[in-house]
Amino acid sequence: MSEDYTPDLQKLYLEFLLADKDLFVRCNAILESSYFDRQFRDTVDFVKKHAEEYQDVPMLEQVKAVSGVEIQDVSNKLTIEHKNWFMDNFEQFCRHKALAAAILESADKLENKEYGTVEGIIKKATEIGLAKNFGTDYWEDPAGRIQSIKDNRGQNTTGWETFDRVLYGGFNPGELNIFAGGSGSGKSLFMQNLALNWSLQGKNVVYISLELSEELCAMRLDAMLTGMSTKDVMKNSSDVELRVKMASKKAGRLQVIQMKNGSTINDIKAYLREYQIQNNIHVDALLVDYLDLMMPITVKVNPSDQFIKDKFVSEELRNLATELGILFVTASQLNRSAVDEIEFDHSHIAGGISKINTADNLIGIFSSRAMRERGRVQIQFMKTRSSSGVGSKLDLKFNMDSLRIEDLEEDEQQDDGGVTSIYQKLKTKSTVAPAGENVAENNMNANPQVDATDRLKSLLRKSE
Repeated sequence: MSEDYTPDLQKLYLEFLLADKDLFVRCNAILESSYFDRQFRDTVDFVKKHAEEYQDVPMLEQVKAVSGVEIQDVSNKLTIEHKNWFMDNFEQFCRHKALAAAILESADKLENKEYGTVEGIIKKATEIGLAKNFGTDYWEDPAGRIQSIKDNRGQNTTGWETFDRVLYGGFNPGELNIFAGGSGSGKSLFMQNLALNWSLQGKNVVYISLELSEELCAMRLDAMLTGMSTKDVMKNSSDVELRVKMASKKAGRLQVIQMKNGSTINDIKAYLREYQIQNNIHVDALLVDYLDLMMPITVKVNPSDQFIKDKFVSEELRNLATELGILFVTASQLNRSAVDEIEFDHSHIAGGISKINTADNLIGIFSSRAMRERGRVQIQFMKTRSSSGVGSKLDLKFNMDSLRIEDLEEDEQQDDGGVTSIYQKLKTKSTVAPAGENVAENNMNANPQVDATDRLKSLLRKSE
């Protein structure tokens, strides 16, 4: 079809729309008077207003009387082929006109360097179109629908079997998954372990650090892969190189890139686009360390206004994950009120509830130095959109030398008492001593006025 949308062609569009009510209903959502030449704009406005008020298209005589435009009656001439032609071409017409208007609107904003706003305007114009995906017919093929869910979830294991079990198989493409923890809790280590796990599974992974250098991230990965301490990695570079090269033969790509603090979603998209083109690959998984250090593109905001900033950043990241259809993980800080807690809730998320609402899975990390020295770290499933695992807690094995996080062995799980081991042990130790117990042996219970929470906090501090 020619992009020379002549007055005759525009008039023909109107004749089709007024000749068939079904066509009008299907096209009304993208029909705008501004797309047409000036001589037809009053006609379009009248038709849309009439349809809204009376739930029907106006008669041709009414159109002529109001707008002065004489529309031919083609209702008896329309075939299925004619209607299909119209649907395809009218969609192109609306998108073309919307894009042309968007480019003009963007000129001033480009001068002001409002690149995020420009991208949004252009994207909105390019997405104009008629509905073609009508979703899932619930009553059609239930078995196939359920099997599809099983298949999708089975392909994206995190590498931690106990973790996957809570999430019915692991993370899924298009989700926003957030690890939340206090400063030094191990958010970056979790994400680096996950990046390595996925790459060893054959996935192409990009790890973006907004805080740590590429070299430090890579050296941590060296330790995780080889089982050496970072100190030994520095001493045995030849051995490390051999092991890394051997592992790479069966692994997917693992690209580590440091971006500046305050980077935006546009910076990430530009990098991914160029990286994939230059290397002729598709990125399967993206990890951004971490959300709180990014800035939004949809609004101008003061970096100190964490609530507003994080709200828009989290929404943009989720949209990116959905748009690209990839595995996506990031991290976020817990606020100061969570420092002495052994159980997290939504009030502990820095920046407020916006991140919680946006996330598909929100996983809290509970890790003290004493726990890490015992080779343990606990995670708490604070939100799971597609599983029933909310509130679940489980322990994972942590090697302080190699920084590797792994599932506990069966005997270790039994020794620790299951998935809630650390938390339950602390609760058990903090209960009031039975009558007759030597108070001197358990001075935590000497003051009966101390509540359970304070006793748990005291126990933690004592253990460290």
